[in-house]
Amino acid sequence: MASLFRDLSLGHSKRESTPPPIQPPPTMPSKLTTSDLESPLGQLSSQLTDSDLRATAYEIFVAVSRTSAGKPLTYISNTSNSDLSTNHHSPHSPNSPALQRSLTSAAASKMKKAFGLKSPGSGSKKSPGSGPGSGQGKSKRPLTVGELMRSQMRVSETVDSRIRRALVRVAAGQVGRRIESVVLPLELLQQLKHSDFTDQQEYETWQKRTMKVLEAGLLTHPRVPLEKSNPTSQRLRQIINGALDRPIETGKNNESMQVLRSAVMSLASRSDGSFSEICHWADGIPLNLRLYEMLLEACFDVNDETSIIEEVDELMEHIKKTWTVLGMNQVLHNVCFTWVLFHRFVATGQVETDLLDAADGQLAEVAKDAKTTKDPQYAKILSSTLSSILGWAEKRLLAYHDTFDNGNIETMQSIVSLGVSAAKILVEDISNEYRRKRKGDVDVARSRIDTYIRSSLRTVFAQRMEKADSSRRASKNQSNPLPVLAILAKDVGELALNEKRVFSPILKRWHPFAAGVAVATLHACYGNELKQFISGITELTPDAVQVLRAADKLEKDLVQIAVEDSVDSDDGGKAIIREMPPYEAEAAIANLVKAWIKARLDRLKEWVDRNLQQEVWNPKANKEGFAPSAVEVLRIIDETLDAYFQLPIPMHPALLPDLMSGLDRCLQYYAIKAKSGCGSRNTYIPTMPALTRCTTGSKFQGVWKKKEKSPNPQKKNSQVATINGDNSFGIPQLCARINTLHRIRTELDVLEKRIITHLRNSESAHTEDFSNGLAKKFELTPSACVEGVQQLSEALAYKIVFHDLSHVLWDGLYVGEPSSSRIEPFLQELERNLIIISDSMHERVRTRVVTDLMRASFDGFLLVLLAGGPSRAFTRQDSEIIEDDFKSLKDLFYANGDGLPTELIDKFSVTVRGILPLYRTDTESLIERFRRVTLEAYGSSARSRLPLPPTSGEWNPTEPNTLLRVLCYRNDEAATKFLKKTYNLPKKL
Repeated sequence: MASLFRDLSLGHSKRESTPPPIQPPPTMPSKLTTSDLESPLGQLSSQLTDSDLRATAYEIFVAVSRTSAGKPLTYISNTSNSDLSTNHHSPHSPNSPALQRSLTSAAASKMKKAFGLKSPGSGSKKSPGSGPGSGQGKSKRPLTVGELMRSQMRVSETVDSRIRRALVRVAAGQVGRRIESVVLPLELLQQLKHSDFTDQQEYETWQKRTMKVLEAGLLTHPRVPLEKSNPTSQRLRQIINGALDRPIETGKNNESMQVLRSAVMSLASRSDGSFSEICHWADGIPLNLRLYEMLLEACFDVNDETSIIEEVDELMEHIKKTWTVLGMNQVLHNVCFTWVLFHRFVATGQVETDLLDAADGQLAEVAKDAKTTKDPQYAKILSSTLSSILGWAEKRLLAYHDTFDNGNIETMQSIVSLGVSAAKILVEDISNEYRRKRKGDVDVARSRIDTYIRSSLRTVFAQRMEKADSSRRASKNQSNPLPVLAILAKDVGELALNEKRVFSPILKRWHPFAAGVAVATLHACYGNELKQFISGITELTPDAVQVLRAADKLEKDLVQIAVEDSVDSDDGGKAIIREMPPYEAEAAIANLVKAWIKARLDRLKEWVDRNLQQEVWNPKANKEGFAPSAVEVLRIIDETLDAYFQLPIPMHPALLPDLMSGLDRCLQYYAIKAKSGCGSRNTYIPTMPALTRCTTGSKFQGVWKKKEKSPNPQKKNSQVATINGDNSFGIPQLCARINTLHRIRTELDVLEKRIITHLRNSESAHTEDFSNGLAKKFELTPSACVEGVQQLSEALAYKIVFHDLSHVLWDGLYVGEPSSSRIEPFLQELERNLIIISDSMHERVRTRVVTDLMRASFDGFLLVLLAGGPSRAFTRQDSEIIEDDFKSLKDLFYANGDGLPTELIDKFSVTVRGILPLYRTDTESLIERFRRVTLEAYGSSARSRLPLPPTSGEWNPTEPNTLLRVLCYRNDEAATKFLKKTYNLPKKL
């Protein structure tokens, strides 16, 4: 038995001097913090602390790791030579080389290499098996596996020695029994007395802990379910409860101990149909998992809690020997080791991503197990563990912008990978719902990443929204604080670029269009706020434009990122773009601008109406003789254009046609109103009297005057204001109206040039905006002004001749005896009116008006000759007077070269000069000419009876009606007879 005692020293070689004991302080402070992470391996109902579990796990480890030459204790190993362990020597030899072997950290562990785990760096952090504090002492020999485990589990040498002594006694009494068929706590209770402890309190504490372990393994968490009515369990519970209050005697022949042994062995020997020789005292869930967790924790360096020791391969080989006692297997080991690696990463401040990557690597093994292992208890443990890992990961990933920054961005990839791996196993291998679906329809990784992106960006968007609002409130005292949504648009743009640069490259590994999903989410978030904002806008304000422009820029940036991100997708990014319905910010701006334009134009139209009603058309109101209302309307149009181009909008050229069209219509309206009620040329030309034949030797006075008093009512109606003496239609006022329309016409060119200047300074103008003239030109007003000037000029001329001077023209010229009623009085009045026109009219339109006055005078002169009524009659000798008077009329407009040019006078006097020779032609010749032109006009049907030619008003020496009228006014017996015979014309009206 002496050799057995020596062998149970757990690796202290007979040939080596024992090194100084390793005494890590039992109360070593730990940096581990897991306040937000509970163990998914299960919570124990009994009051066992982590320290209690660690002590029990160490006892099991020591018990299974040694045998003696006499083989009083043996064990069955069902461990497989996995990739994770090294060099499994057979543990069945009398002195197990695995436990006796001295350890060295010179060569890196295969397991650490497989997981990419770090080694303690540059000697700064030492493995427990090396360095001054390792207990190597003067002999400087490496630690054995046993010494290493004792150090890793923070067990003092005193406690270790006590356990080994007890195991020697157990071995002596259990010759030939395998360790898994022994209830270790029961045997230790019997072998250890209070004399083995430093004091009674330590013994009682140890005994209570051992009793709690028995309670946990046999009563609270048994492997084989326990019936409530089982008398043995009730008896054992009573013994344990009593022992917790008062220590029991544990001597071999003690009655209490015998009762305890009987109850324990009865319960531990119950079988679930397998491993009938195994005592089930530590293999119930979750007790076995928590004990195994304590053993796996020993793989971490006590001096560097983030590092796994270099000797982990050898240590893991011995830890796996506890599987037969703990009821563990490879699949449960994979789950537990995954959890321990992950838990250590979290507990040590989440700084060592190697641990996270190792856990992710271990999950790959777990995924294989999950596909093949159908044990429901395993599935429950796996689901709980993965849910805990996934829950922790998603708590960070659902708001990853709050979790990660440039300082810890590398950690993100590891956490995402771990979370996605856990989610895939949960969904694909555990979820029944997934199995019912076609697997091709579900991309777990992509779906999870999609959720993380959308959730985190919604969260960070809300934060940016609040920040923008705070920034707005803080800047209220500034002269021009930015609106919230403009600030937010800038923030969101920066957020999108940061997402594309920092986060999307990481997430793209699992979601090919991570950046596209991100910008689509931001687009939707901002779009919701923008929609509310737009619905509340009623007018174009700087804030509104600023927000809408910022939104438009943001949208272009977001869409650009989405397009770039999905360039390699099957649909070319259409799906993502469909998620981004346009903000229509430019359309919203355009609508606001159109409303602004409409409001301005409506005000301008009202102003035009109001001012035209008040306008007196005074040509002396200013130096150039045009209406003040025109000055104002042009000023307002100029101001409107300035205001339009000062609008902070991006589409001045695009909406300019709308504004120009409106302004054009307003000016056209003004031009139409300016000429309204002033009549036209036809308004003033009187109705011609019926044809009569001349009464030779007698004259009838006043006939024309009587006719003038009853003019055509239709022609009078349009000239009521004139006839009633309204000053706004006097000659000076008509001159002012003409000047005004001319002024507007010339100012249009100035306005159009100013528009070009504005366009050149417009941020969004392009070359085509200058080449396309229609957008910047007035189309309706120029023609309205030209037509207005023409109509007013003719109206003015014909008003003077046929209305204002009718008393000297109709009532005086050639009435009675032509020689005594010649043209001089008419010329004097005409000259007086020309002076008024000259004083009132702008020089650029003066010639036009004088020309029209000349035309009207010529027409009046001809009308006296051809339609002057029965009060007028001419002999052939009177032709000389007529021709002389007409020359005087032309000379008035020639004005010795200061008036109209001779070419113009000649042009408009062609008709008169063609007709005057008829007055010196003899009557017979006139009658013959009349017959000939009438027959030519009417053909052979006119031979029997000459028809009466109608009055066309278009006088011409070859036109029948003109010739007929010359005959009617011929003071000659032959003419009178012809008219009597041919047409039976009367002598008086």
